[in-house]
Amino acid sequence: MAKKLFVGNLPFAMTDADLNTIFSAHGTVTSANIVIDKFSKRSKGFGFVEFENEEDAAKAMEALNNSEQMGRNIAVKEALPKPDRV
Repeated sequence: MAKKLFVGNLPFAMTDADLNTIFSAHGTVTSANIVIDKFSKRSKGFGFVEFENEEDAAKAMEALNNSEQMGRNIAVKEALPKPDRV
């Protein structure tokens, strides 16, 4: 079953491809997306990485949480489901 991770404190210069490369070293990544501000078209400093299976996601979370990437210590956590809008 696929597992999605939240990645915070990303360097603003990081791209989706960079994020994919970093996490691919720990398993099969199905998607890696950095959230972009719709007005400024710049990174918001966080994103999401989805793995093909839970074991790879757990390995990546353990290995990369608080690791330095492009000069910043990133935070990696399990992504929470999007809340329902009222």
